[in-house]
Amino acid sequence: MDLIVVATAPSGIAASIMPGGRTAHSRFKIPIKLSGNTMCSFTKQSGTAELLRKASLIIWDELAMTKRQAVEALDRSLRNIMSCDIAFEGKVMLFGGDFRQVLPVVPRGTRAQITDATLLRSYIWESVRRIRLTQNMRAQADTRFADYLLRFGNGTEEAFDGDYVWLPDDILIHNPPEDDSIDILIDQVFPNLVANCTSTSYMCERAILSTRNEHVDAVNALMIDRFPGKQKIFYSFDSVDDNSRNNYPLDFLNSITSNGLPPHELKVKKNCPVILLRNLDPHNGLCNGTRLMLKLLMGSMQERGCS
Repeated sequence: MDLIVVATAPSGIAASIMPGGRTAHSRFKIPIKLSGNTMCSFTKQSGTAELLRKASLIIWDELAMTKRQAVEALDRSLRNIMSCDIAFEGKVMLFGGDFRQVLPVVPRGTRAQITDATLLRSYIWESVRRIRLTQNMRAQADTRFADYLLRFGNGTEEAFDGDYVWLPDDILIHNPPEDDSIDILIDQVFPNLVANCTSTSYMCERAILSTRNEHVDAVNALMIDRFPGKQKIFYSFDSVDDNSRNNYPLDFLNSITSNGLPPHELKVKKNCPVILLRNLDPHNGLCNGTRLMLKLLMGSMQERGCS
């Protein structure tokens, strides 16, 4: 007997790992702005409602990153389309995630506000049956590092000055000169970049993370300079079409880099990795956040732009 399973995750990167996976906001039509009585933006007659009626299982991976209001919105919507008062309309929900990892993003939120945004503070949590995994599948060959992650996540690792812990020596770059620290980090993460820049496996296995977008932009600029080949620059549109009363200086418009949009001056080279910011083809795995490799650049700098 064929059954329907709906697979979702909060980010496109996690969703693309699952066959047919979609981001939760895309699949369930969850609004961006959430409150205590938010409903999903689909009607009882919509295709989404019909799919959810027929689904036997709903998988929601990386739940720790999701605000509880989004899960509660789906619960209310499922109860509404099925006209029942059972949690999630009685469907089997499989939540995956670890609250020792990344928690929901609350802009300028305190620790208490971030904790309050998790599913642990939801009325749904009382109905959740916890099943714990015991083996780190990604670090099977490095049990020492896996044990360290568990101690770190459980809060049992020795700390000093309150919230600081010592990192293992084997994951540190010891005493790099401050002026050259980023270059040394790039050399460590991307050794022999010129020789391996065309290898998809090489690029997929490596990444440099940062806590601030401005630092990401700075590292991206250094990485593009290291890539072989001719650099191409694409410019964003720098005019406002829907507001004729205000005149915005071009310098001001070009200085704005909104969340989820590339910078005004986007520098790229052939074979450099890029991130898909807008969902193009979810059925083939092209979700928001999918990593791609640039293979062809078309148009001149003056003729084309990136909005």
